[in-house]
Amino acid sequence: MTAKRSKSAPRSRPVPVSRPPGPVGLPLGRSGKVHPPYGFGLWALGRWTKEDEARTRSSLLRALEKGVPWLDTAEVYGSGRSERMLGDALSDRPAGAFVPFLTTKVSWEHLRAAQVRASIQQSLHRLARPSVDVYLVHAPDPHVPIGETMGAMELLWKSGKVGAIGVSNFTVPQLEAAQAALPEAEIVVNQVRFNLLDREEGEAIAPYCRKHGIVIEAYTPLARGLLAGRYLDREKPSAELKRYAHSILDEDHFAELRDRARSLRELAREAGVPLPSIALHWLSRQGVAPLFGASQGAQVDELLEAWAVRPSDAVLDRADAIVREGRA
Repeated sequence: MTAKRSKSAPRSRPVPVSRPPGPVGLPLGRSGKVHPPYGFGLWALGRWTKEDEARTRSSLLRALEKGVPWLDTAEVYGSGRSERMLGDALSDRPAGAFVPFLTTKVSWEHLRAAQVRASIQQSLHRLARPSVDVYLVHAPDPHVPIGETMGAMELLWKSGKVGAIGVSNFTVPQLEAAQAALPEAEIVVNQVRFNLLDREEGEAIAPYCRKHGIVIEAYTPLARGLLAGRYLDREKPSAELKRYAHSILDEDHFAELRDRARSLRELAREAGVPLPSIALHWLSRQGVAPLFGASQGAQVDELLEAWAVRPSDAVLDRADAIVREGRA
């Protein structure tokens, strides 16, 4: 067990080294750097009871052990506890261990320039890092001029505290306004909800992002578990999960989406691949980087095994057709 530290005490930092070989990722704007093809998110449903935190820590440690190349967090996750947990886990690793690609986010409640500056300082302290690879605006705030927020973000980029600038949950007009407010920096990432069953947000921004070299990061790539085989038989989503799951688990849509997911499960069985393989590689084939979550170490193993199996294009085409035909 590591000793407790005061809030002002600096933490030891592992020595950065080159990343291990792995699948080729996605170009990160004009930076010459590469965005990993998949990653692990530390949202943990935002609940953060002691039990939730213990499960999340266990899953994080398994992801690090397995060499997951990209880790994603945010200052709002557990009111900073997610970042601190990640910082502790990275600091406790042996010297020479590889450093994953790191992203974190400034809250939609902290988009004034002074707040952006304060948020990155607090996030870096919790993460015990001198910088992060990409810093995202978690969501736009219509009450704060986008120019003020992006101006502060560009100064962080110039200072070296962030390797690149990204956004999350931005529409195309919001992306255009944000990029127009950056004289020198570029937006390299837009993280949105995107999966086989719930694709409206992703498909709406995809043409613009491809044209401008913006990586689309997909959260909820498994549709809150539906595309991992959950809720397809007797298990039902909890009331708590429904509060965080947007419309995908609403009573009006759930039965319809479950039927499509059951058809996808049959396709996976026929093809001899795990159902999550279809969901993850459907996104990957479009140049989208899926960001999965897991509440247990065993789930991390299962999802990495699913990622390692690439369904044929014919299977992915059929999966897309199943969903589109159901929507029609």
